[in-house]
Amino acid sequence: MDRRLPTIDAGDMLHGGCGGASRGSLREHRKEMRKRLPGWFRTSLPTGMAQIRYNETKSNVREHGLHTVCEEAMCPNVHDCWGRGTATFMIAGEVCTRGCRFCAVGTVKIPPPLDADEPAELAEAIGRMRLSHAVITVVNRDDLPDGGASHYRDCINTVHEHSPGVGLELLCSDLDGNLEALTTLLEGLPLRIFAHNVECVPRLDRVVRDPRASFNQSLKILAEAKRLRPDLLIKTSIMVGLGESDKEVVKAMRRLRGAGVDMITIGQYLQPSYKHLTVDRFPEPEKFADWDRMARKLGFKAVASGPLVRSSYRAGLLWEEAVGGEPVVTRESTGSAVSHLIGSEFQVKAQGQMS
Repeated sequence: MDRRLPTIDAGDMLHGGCGGASRGSLREHRKEMRKRLPGWFRTSLPTGMAQIRYNETKSNVREHGLHTVCEEAMCPNVHDCWGRGTATFMIAGEVCTRGCRFCAVGTVKIPPPLDADEPAELAEAIGRMRLSHAVITVVNRDDLPDGGASHYRDCINTVHEHSPGVGLELLCSDLDGNLEALTTLLEGLPLRIFAHNVECVPRLDRVVRDPRASFNQSLKILAEAKRLRPDLLIKTSIMVGLGESDKEVVKAMRRLRGAGVDMITIGQYLQPSYKHLTVDRFPEPEKFADWDRMARKLGFKAVASGPLVRSSYRAGLLWEEAVGGEPVVTRESTGSAVSHLIGSEFQVKAQGQMS
């Protein structure tokens, strides 16, 4: 099976100097161009009961050979999420039919067939881990007429039947814009949250995402999901550091809120390898705090904004915030998400890390 990383179109070598002598390979040049992480890329480990819960979850994963996106993607928040009974699983295969230039998932034109045993295996894994909230994310399956919607539905229903007390969040693809498939998927589906990531501001679609994806198509899916299931919370995520302006981030948030999106996460893009898009900038924590404040002002019910925030960051706690609980960012803050709600304590800490 062909498992390659999506790459940026370019020549094989850089040339220059008298006679066109090679100045080094493209690979070496890209490695040199990768930016160092700023000093504020730090997070704290869980303590007390959260540490005990994390250790128990990790033991379960090891003992039963379970696989989660949390570990395989080396998420910096795995200790925090596992310590709170939340984990993320990817279904429908290990390769994607799209080649977005920010993503480390392998891409092929025709992936292997769907695994008929996956719904039962997923349900067993979530049951063994004794989770309170599970995020189920998917790869794009443009090779299938319904984009994989019927398989996603089977997986979620099976998990719910096996563990009815577990809150479920689906981080879905755009189903290639197929609203009929979305309708079939969501009808009566036992979810807390329907999520789909717009990934970047609209202007950068052609640079960042596969040509089959766009902000407008993603917005259509999010708005239709809200129309079909007003009882569900609708969630999305934006990456920054890809070449966007601050104003574009705010404008994108306005459009998302206008489409009925309830929850938003904003995080820093990090280059998975030299083959992927390079990081354009590292906004300082203060800027993420500003975006957090703006998102709340726009009416989002739950917000997580910070350099180390990922789309499934503290997913269970974010749901609690959306239904009236304490803001995620103020609950035993680990530094991944930032907000002006925290007050001056974080600002002093951040300044100390940057000095």
